Amino acid sequence: QVQLVESGGGLVQPGGSLRLSCAASGSIFSSYAVYWYRQAPGKEREFVAFIFSDGRTIYVDSVKGRFTISRDNAKNTVYLQMTKLNTEDTAVYYCNAKPINSNGFYRRGESEYWGQGTQVTVSS
Repeated sequence: QVQLVESGGGLVQPGGSLRLSCAASGSIFSSYAVYWYRQAPGKEREFVAFIFSDGRTIYVDSVKGRFTISRDNAKNTVYLQMTKLNTEDTAVYYCNAKPINSNGFYRRGESEYWGQGTQVTVSS
């Protein structure tokens, strides 16, 4: 069973930066798309960014130009570099690995994996 473990969250002032990491216990990232989601208090979980196995990325509009998702398949780790943070970025951040090929094909019958989440708090 593959496990995803997020780390790197914490308390940061507005305008600051954090880098989140999502480490997998197995070598799945070379064939999985990896997503970051976040959930703020009282709100639904929302998509933040994802990266295909070939490195292509997609971002939600609210983080474009501020967040960068990247991956190191050799380390089985995906990163979310967050800059210019503001209070609206406060949330629990989750990584999610989906069995999606670089052509967008979802491989049914394979598992998805979620991490436990890491808290990001932006406050002065």
